[in-house]
Amino acid sequence: MPERAKIVVLFSGKGTNLENLIRHFHHQKFGDTETEIVPITNRPDAEGILRAKRYGIDTVVIDHRNYKNRELFDTKLVEVIRSHSPKLVVMAGFMRILTPIFTSQIEAINLHPSLLPLFKGANAIMRSFESGMKVGGVTIHRVSQELDSGEILAQACVGIAEEDTLESFTRNIQETEYRLLPEVVKKLLNLPDP
Repeated sequence: MPERAKIVVLFSGKGTNLENLIRHFHHQKFGDTETEIVPITNRPDAEGILRAKRYGIDTVVIDHRNYKNRELFDTKLVEVIRSHSPKLVVMAGFMRILTPIFTSQIEAINLHPSLLPLFKGANAIMRSFESGMKVGGVTIHRVSQELDSGEILAQACVGIAEEDTLESFTRNIQETEYRLLPEVVKKLLNLPDP
């Protein structure tokens, strides 16, 4: 009987990184380990719910608007995550500022579309593109109490060419995310090649 390794993926929007992780890991075998994706969102209208459904996966929806404050939402989120006993929690476009209730109880990694510590927080791709720098990038880091400040696990640079538009730069960032995130997940779970 292969060992099961659940990967909880937290997302809030389109879910393109969620879909990429589903393709790489959902019901895939790596040696003696079979991996499974458990998607969780805070938005009942998130596009990623439909993406997951196409693979026959139901998404857990915890609508943050149903909770009086961040602490109550985070308490519920922690409870739901723990009920799945995941080997890894990945934040991929999860647009929530987390409280210590989450960060003190759940070890998670986050995907951020800039070369941290530059351009923390929202609109990082646009801010990076408009900075005048010749390079942007992608960072995967451990989630800590301070926003986008945990230990950096991996980074990749994405050049900003003269002819780039915000759209083309965004595409290049996303392609880099799709390559880098599965590599880091595989490494953190010590998965051999399939």
